[in-house]
Amino acid sequence: MKAAISKLNCVAGIGLVICLIAISDARARSGGCVKVNENAVAFASQLIHEGRLIADGKGAWREHKPSPDVENEFIRVHGFAEYAKWHLGVDERYAVNTKRRYKFPYGDFTNVHRCGLLAVKARAAEHKYHDIEDAAARLIGMALRGRW
Repeated sequence: MKAAISKLNCVAGIGLVICLIAISDARARSGGCVKVNENAVAFASQLIHEGRLIADGKGAWREHKPSPDVENEFIRVHGFAEYAKWHLGVDERYAVNTKRRYKFPYGDFTNVHRCGLLAVKARAAEHKYHDIEDAAARLIGMALRGRW
């Protein structure tokens, strides 16, 4: 009886390890789908050099981030290619012409917002998207050297 219980515990332990490895692997794969949008980084850099940035405070992004209605109108008028330029991340799991594909917004479709870049940097760090975090940090540094 003790031998059977011992074997059962061993099998359960192995099963638990396999499940944890599978969960970890699934998280790694899903996290790897969000990539830096290099076009957006270049576009944001250009906007900063042109002085099209708002030196707002940390935490102001909740107020300054475009609403879903504003996003939809922007897409209707300008299309998804222009919409994509305002997002530092691209989630390759979703189709090109969907809002879900574009992650980490940083501006209001007119200007770069310091609070938007700070929010991107914090969220990217939280979710371990280090390339996006680094891109946001570079843009913040560029903005600091240029104007703030």
